Amino acid sequence: MSASPPFPRKLLAPRHWPAWIGIGFIRAIVLLPARWILALGAAFSAAASPLLRVRRRVIARNLELCFPELDAHQREALRREATREMGRMLGEFALGWFASDAKLARLHVEIEGLEHLEAARARGHGVLLVGGHFSHLELCARLISRRIKIAGMYRRMDSDVFETMVLRARLRYADTMFDKDQLRATVRYLKRGGTVWYAPDQDMRGKDSVFAPFFGIPASTITATHHLARLSGAAVMPFFHRRTPQGGYVLRLEAPLEDFPGGDVVADTARVNTVVERMVREAPAQYLWAHKRFKTRPEGMPPVY
Repeated sequence: MSASPPFPRKLLAPRHWPAWIGIGFIRAIVLLPARWILALGAAFSAAASPLLRVRRRVIARNLELCFPELDAHQREALRREATREMGRMLGEFALGWFASDAKLARLHVEIEGLEHLEAARARGHGVLLVGGHFSHLELCARLISRRIKIAGMYRRMDSDVFETMVLRARLRYADTMFDKDQLRATVRYLKRGGTVWYAPDQDMRGKDSVFAPFFGIPASTITATHHLARLSGAAVMPFFHRRTPQGGYVLRLEAPLEDFPGGDVVADTARVNTVVERMVREAPAQYLWAHKRFKTRPEGMPPVY
């Protein structure tokens, strides 16, 4: 595993003290039993929902766009559960970052499809694990790392304190971490046979994104999956995880996408969106619906939020 970055003493300045209080609170929460952490997170999110008007509207709008087959009562029930998931997500981020190995060992975890990863490695391929922004993505990245060596791709945090402490926490279980702009380093790692996890399912703008359907709606989507696979020769393997009603976790590695990448970057990106959509339909409430997935619109199309 990569060495932790040095600790910048400038982070001890008074202006960073509120962030340190936040870190201390998260570390204290992790001392509770995991089921309490999730229950408290869900209760907090439900109680705070009236104050989160913008996010509540975004969740409702996303569900309206993506599940037109549901009636108003069904969508409202799904919205309420998705709102509670936002609180559970905070708890699961805390567990993923700061829980002890002994605490995580007490969770019931099922891992399916490891044979697909082993087969790809036996053929000398690196592996790109492609998933989605589910509430437990951070925790499940750490859980899968207990069985296989993985690296991750991430977006830097706005807070220097959280960026430093979370990166140090991730490097205790991940082989290494790549900033989203470190594509060359990621390609080199994959060429050496490494396994990288990332989620390409958030609204992206710029030359490295295209519009591809997601739940039948044009969604601005990063093309990195196509380019990373093309440049590295890595197998692209769907990685799905969900929380069970009993509080355990099921992690599933699927067979690599066949004939990927192809010659059409838009078609390949659409295939990736189809994979993520299929995952979402398995556990819709556990997906991050608070994100404005359709904020960027094709030219001439009206905004949806």
